[in-house]
Amino acid sequence: MIYYVSTNGNDNALGTKESPFRTINHAAQVAVAGDTVRVFGGTYRERVSPKNSGEENARITYEAVEGEKPIIKGSEIVTDWELVDGTVWKKTLPNSVFGKFNPFATIMWGDWFEKPADYKVHLGDVYVDGKSMYEASSMEDLFEAKKRIIGMRWSSMQFKVEGIYFPDDTVYRWFAEVNENETVIYGNFQEKDPNACLTEINVRPTCIYPEKLNVNYITIRGFEIAQAATQWAPPTASQIGMVGPRWSKGWIIENNDLHDAKCCAISLGRDALEGENLSYQFCRKSGHRYQVETTYEALEAGWSKENIGSHIIRNNEIHDCGQCGIVGNLGGVFSRIEHNHIHHIAGKQEFWGHEIAGIKLHASIDVTIEGNYFHHCPTHGIWLDWQAQGTRVTKNVFHDNFPDLMMEVTHGPLTVDNNLFLSPYAFIDSAQGTAFVHNVIAGYVLQKEHKKRATPYHYPHRTLPKGFVATLGGDDRVYGNIILGTEPCPKSRAYFSTCYDNYVTSEEYANIKWKYKYIGLDEIVEKPQVVYIAENVYGGLASPFRQEIGALRADDISFSIAQENGDAVLTINVPEKVANMRITPTTTERLGTPRVVEQPYENPDGTPIDFTLDIQGNKRDDDIVAGPFAHLCAGENKFVVWKK
Repeated sequence: MIYYVSTNGNDNALGTKESPFRTINHAAQVAVAGDTVRVFGGTYRERVSPKNSGEENARITYEAVEGEKPIIKGSEIVTDWELVDGTVWKKTLPNSVFGKFNPFATIMWGDWFEKPADYKVHLGDVYVDGKSMYEASSMEDLFEAKKRIIGMRWSSMQFKVEGIYFPDDTVYRWFAEVNENETVIYGNFQEKDPNACLTEINVRPTCIYPEKLNVNYITIRGFEIAQAATQWAPPTASQIGMVGPRWSKGWIIENNDLHDAKCCAISLGRDALEGENLSYQFCRKSGHRYQVETTYEALEAGWSKENIGSHIIRNNEIHDCGQCGIVGNLGGVFSRIEHNHIHHIAGKQEFWGHEIAGIKLHASIDVTIEGNYFHHCPTHGIWLDWQAQGTRVTKNVFHDNFPDLMMEVTHGPLTVDNNLFLSPYAFIDSAQGTAFVHNVIAGYVLQKEHKKRATPYHYPHRTLPKGFVATLGGDDRVYGNIILGTEPCPKSRAYFSTCYDNYVTSEEYANIKWKYKYIGLDEIVEKPQVVYIAENVYGGLASPFRQEIGALRADDISFSIAQENGDAVLTINVPEKVANMRITPTTTERLGTPRVVEQPYENPDGTPIDFTLDIQGNKRDDDIVAGPFAHLCAGENKFVVWKK
């Protein structure tokens, strides 16, 4: 059955092309497995809550009518603003406008939420001609409205970087006062007249999100989705996105434009099972302990490949969201995230906590992140936290992020291959068991261990935990990369591969004298860990690992990245000795297995990874060069590295 929806329709109609429904959500209550809901262009201000599941071979599809661009918004238009003084206007609304959820009365809070500490941030937002304004900290702040770089007020290092993305429009601010009966919104619109503009406020917590669990095999295709009052989404709470499958299996979210979620655009996260944000609320245990418990709660709730995950997120543009483009703990297992354009995430910098990134995933078991384009994310491009086991990050392009990639308290195998890491700050590596193969790594890294924080690891390609262990660092593989060291390195940072100089080779490790015939717990923590590093190219400020075999030094490498007609184009200049250098092929067999997990660096189906395909999908021949390209020539090389 095909149902149609139009802004000129009627929910009492038949839902045919000639007699369409008025709301997408009405269609979502009647559509069953195998049905398609086609939506004509126009703006739909509603929450869509799919009621029924599709089936693996009979999905329920929500899609734009060919050639049309439907828009789903979590906001409402507000008119008849009253001028108060100078450039400040106000609008008084009865609380009935919001129903049970008033984002202007709902503060942002939760585990790992930290800043601001001296005033409250709310889930509300005001938009003028599609551009979100800034919440003022007080009525005085609203009237002053001096230009400022909000992020620079935080003490965290994530905001102390120039040249990434600092807004210059912070003078446009709003402030709300809420009582039992009404909400008064004030706006400093500067030179703008809100009554002459499209002025909107967000009122709904989400746009497409089921009311219940286990609504499976849904496709969302071809929409613009915007302006939802999404909540802060740590891994110990319900992670509600502007769009999300909740706790389910087999969604496809593709070819959409998602923007201006207060926190997260797409959630592949957990649902609150045994309570949420319990560390923040009660301070009985650390967030770390509660997060361990979520793994077992999830298992009780059917967390397995048969029931949860296996989603596909592809060909979307995701931008201008406050916390994450894509977030998820546990619910994103066995998924593919491919060919998305993710940019300007957390660019406003109105708030800060430890859960902000273009993509922030916990327990990304057997997840593939391939062919995406990340830029202007001032707090992490990708952040893989806990249980990134069997995860592969491949053929992605990063620039103007801070940093490009973070790996935290995970034990591998994590494969990072054929990527372009072009930001001044490349990695935060608080993990072990990662293989870095055929990348360009331009920036410096922060490397640290977590010897007091044990996290789970799993049986291969399953959600069932096999054990817990602290992160000792090392156990990494670094083969065939071009490492440039383009920016001066701050204190406590280093460059690949000298950041590994405190670790040992397998030969050095074999000569360690153990106290017992077995390895004691204290000894394994105290002894240096093994790394495997060979045949990388070094330029700029970067230098080889102290025991690296086959390294090549080349000072005259330069690059630039630009957008041309929406495509990302890399120009890289290399000397002849780099173009002529030949290295050993990397294979799953060569990479071996990380010492804790004892699982090969392989595909989710257990087959070997094919490292012969470069970032553009070209086949490497037997003469293999360092970096993400099958071939390099001496001098200038120009590559389209991401196509719109």
